[in-house]
Amino acid sequence: MVTRRHREIPKTVATLDDLAPLADYSFMDTLNCDPEGRASGADHAPRQVFSGHYVPVKPTPIESPEYVAHSENLFQQLGLANSLAQSDDFVRMFSGDLSRAPEPLRKVGWACGYALSIYGNEFYQQCPFQTGNGYGDGRAISVLEAVINGQRWEMQLKGAGRTPYCRGGDGRAVLRSSVREFLAQEHMHALGVPTSRSLSLYVSKTETVRRPWYSEGSHSLDPDVLISEPVAISTRVAPSFIRVGQLELFGRRARKQEHPNAIQELEQIVLHVIEREYRDLSKQTMGTAEKVVLLAREFRGRLTSLIANWIRVGYCQGNFNSDNCAVGGFTLDYGPFGFCDAFNPQFQPWTGGGQHFAFLNQPAAAERNFQSFCSAVRPLLTGHPDYLQQLEEIQGDFPKVMQEQMEKMWADKLGLNAFDSALFRELATLMMQTPVDYTLFFRELSSLPEDIEPLKKSFYKGRAYDADPDGMDKRWSAWLTDWQSRLSPGKREELSRQMKLVNPKYSLKEWFVAPAYERAAAGDYTLLRELQDVMTQPYAEQSEGIETKYYRLKPPEFFDVGGLSHYSCSS
Repeated sequence: MVTRRHREIPKTVATLDDLAPLADYSFMDTLNCDPEGRASGADHAPRQVFSGHYVPVKPTPIESPEYVAHSENLFQQLGLANSLAQSDDFVRMFSGDLSRAPEPLRKVGWACGYALSIYGNEFYQQCPFQTGNGYGDGRAISVLEAVINGQRWEMQLKGAGRTPYCRGGDGRAVLRSSVREFLAQEHMHALGVPTSRSLSLYVSKTETVRRPWYSEGSHSLDPDVLISEPVAISTRVAPSFIRVGQLELFGRRARKQEHPNAIQELEQIVLHVIEREYRDLSKQTMGTAEKVVLLAREFRGRLTSLIANWIRVGYCQGNFNSDNCAVGGFTLDYGPFGFCDAFNPQFQPWTGGGQHFAFLNQPAAAERNFQSFCSAVRPLLTGHPDYLQQLEEIQGDFPKVMQEQMEKMWADKLGLNAFDSALFRELATLMMQTPVDYTLFFRELSSLPEDIEPLKKSFYKGRAYDADPDGMDKRWSAWLTDWQSRLSPGKREELSRQMKLVNPKYSLKEWFVAPAYERAAAGDYTLLRELQDVMTQPYAEQSEGIETKYYRLKPPEFFDVGGLSHYSCSS
């Protein structure tokens, strides 16, 4: 069980000394350490980890860290003073140097192994040993758990150096990818989409690494140059970072009886997930088998809701493997993600991801991850045929529950009391044939236009439109009339207000982000911070200057450009 310490947080946490008493390392204190792990955390070379839930690892600090940004919203939520983000002690710790952290903060962090399933298929090839014992947190190291105002938070450094799971990599993250993840996490939170959060971002003033990337204006699918980029460490925060792939690792070991404690370690990690992420279930007095079934039902609800929210805001995960699927039901691992510009059901920003992870295929990908979750916990139901049958029913009903979530989401975006399949099919066809900008279209529709002229702000006007503009206008007008006839009569202002709370005005498009990280690499963080401010108010009507800059169509010259429309790496 996770221990709970009831502490009163100071009115404002202004120093690390204020933060230290709130530490509560439940993962390290209640789960199993790798028997071959080193208490010192000096464990940075690739190796097999055969058992245990974590490996102690000391982060590798970046050289000469410099403050880039922090989340004022999250700092406020945690009761942290904004000044703390630039204090020497805080910068030192959250750029990887734990050596001077005040007690009871620990001088060593932890990294975890996990398995990999791609679209429900188990893989071992990505493990350098072909066994599955060398795959996991290759450059992510958790350094703190803290209980703040009754809520547990885990803080994890990304880019903090090598771990036993690094698979020969350098364990570093570059500023480019760190800026993307920092902004995306806070944008998604502001959109109302469950997500890990961004705490802080620091860059090294002297340390760089070489990475493949795209030359300016390149239309290549794969990076065509090697560039030198500054390294950075971002801190992401969540109630836990336990993934479906993590449960899979222990489920596979239990299924194959790889060591004497395999089934026990699976049970421990599952009960720990329940305590960390599903506290209402943990309070109930019942056996493990019954808790597993309830966990499956609750996770299904969160996961289907999450995917519907992704599609509501135009987000595509790009690489939705089981190891990128948080058991807590929130968005995790912002690598090859992207937000739709022109609506396309097959939108996929990652050139290595395949269409099975494309925008409107994400419900099916989520179902495959849920199947992997059910397979992982199934060994805990051996000898419990009734609970096993319940699990099978929960898994079998996933498509129905997912469809219900999707239909409700589309109805909400359209301001309807109920989903109308014929109306939606015609809309989807028009959106593809025109095509339209996904964010702009639904925001303009939220103003309940009388005719199609306001909607044309979202039109890219492709081949179909150019070939028959009058015909397309007539089809759009007919659809708009049909849609208007299905709206509830009266209270137009209230309906418009509700739709604008569902359909954001601002979306974190890659062609906004790229100039921000390019300037940041040159030491200019003003654009990054402007983008952070805009994207943490995505539903708000902002200034005319902001609207002109960020509420517009993607320029034609940016389409099909590597690093702006697609990418094959995200490190």
